[in-house]
Amino acid sequence: MATPEEMAETVIRNLKEKTGKTLEEWLKVVKSSKLAKHGEIVKHLKDKFGIGHGYANTIAHKALSGDSPADGDALIDAQYAGPKAALRPIYEALISQLKKLGKDVEVSPKKTYVSMRRSKQFALIQPSTSTRIDVGINLKGTPADKRLEESGSFNAMVSHRVRLETAADVDAELLAWLKKAYEAA
Repeated sequence: MATPEEMAETVIRNLKEKTGKTLEEWLKVVKSSKLAKHGEIVKHLKDKFGIGHGYANTIAHKALSGDSPADGDALIDAQYAGPKAALRPIYEALISQLKKLGKDVEVSPKKTYVSMRRSKQFALIQPSTSTRIDVGINLKGTPADKRLEESGSFNAMVSHRVRLETAADVDAELLAWLKKAYEAA
């Protein structure tokens, strides 16, 4: 069964086909309405534009959550601000390599991490401390080793974690694990 996040992503992918507008276009509509409450936004979208409840609910949630695609750069900037600013080169090196996996790699910033998606999430990047980025990877069935740890309490959305402290940690071994996860997504 799909997770709530996966169901929301499916709704977002189908928005243009089902409603005539992309998420970004709907977020502009919501912003121009100046409505601030979830229920008011849902009602407005349903009444004025005739879209279904599920689509209106997802648009309202995204408009109020602060993790819409339009806010992506700001979310990333906030993650790598202050004491974590020194980690930004590690993040940039990782993103540069991940984008080489395929044209369908989607970078989806959230408040505290960046989700890496294809048809579903295959990895995430999280600046966990001021000296370390944790890369979560979905590699179910792959045994853990010294560097490729089981995710444990790190994040339930991934099966494994790799800790990065320098840009040199973005190496062939890590990229091989990420490629395997990407191909399985």
